[in-house]
Amino acid sequence: MRIDIATLFPGMFREVLTTSILGRARDAGIVEFGLYDIRDFSSGRHRSVDAKPYGGGPGMLLRPGPVVLCVERILSERGPGRVLLMSPQGERFTQARARGLAEDEHLVIVCGRYEGFDERIRDVLSPEEISLGDFVMTGGELPAMAIADAVVRLLPGALGDEASAVTESFSAGNADSLALEGPQYLEGPQYLEGPQYLEGPQYLEGPQYTRPQEFRGLDVPEVLRSGDHARIETWREEKSRERTQQRIAVRNDRSNDNARSSRSKAVDLGDTDSGDER
Repeated sequence: MRIDIATLFPGMFREVLTTSILGRARDAGIVEFGLYDIRDFSSGRHRSVDAKPYGGGPGMLLRPGPVVLCVERILSERGPGRVLLMSPQGERFTQARARGLAEDEHLVIVCGRYEGFDERIRDVLSPEEISLGDFVMTGGELPAMAIADAVVRLLPGALGDEASAVTESFSAGNADSLALEGPQYLEGPQYLEGPQYLEGPQYLEGPQYTRPQEFRGLDVPEVLRSGDHARIETWREEKSRERTQQRIAVRNDRSNDNARSSRSKAVDLGDTDSGDER
């Protein structure tokens, strides 16, 4: 397997990828790692990769050019691969997802920063978006490290004892069981300090755009260039609700599929046990 990582901070990865299981797997030739600095693909003298969002708003967005060119260079040099975008809007990462990724030969992990990605990065690259959970981090580097670790340790030969990856928590096990390793206990009653309330409906951010106005035939929406702040706010709210509903629908479909799979496995295991006359 090969894992290439596109990031603004390649130095963050060097210690992690050369230490412990990841380092040993690399030394044994089980996995190869590549680090690509997104800034190397900026055409400006100052290697700038970000700009203010169209329509106003806080922070900066990653411009499409450097990110897309970086990923295209990786795919050109290293061959076809599965492109993963680290995003709090993505599908939640699980052990089952790690097992699926461990079957691929080439993963390309793209780490975000600042306020996020220009939407045209998604449009051009069509990546799979992955999240560690419903929270926001400073950048995609730490999630990328977690995913690399979870995937590599499942590769044949990466662990000293091959049974380790089969019998540990959240693994299928010899009987493809969905149970945990054993009883799981809390230390004692767990109480919240007081009632916990959400401030209001929780929505994902909608599409965001920054310079250039046109990128590979894809234009920034006219409303964001109009200067009409009321229209812009309405458009952003509509797109935010639309994206949230889409992601919820995908998550529900996935949950339903997993539930059906779990029931099927439970029946299979039950039938097997009833026929065992040892």
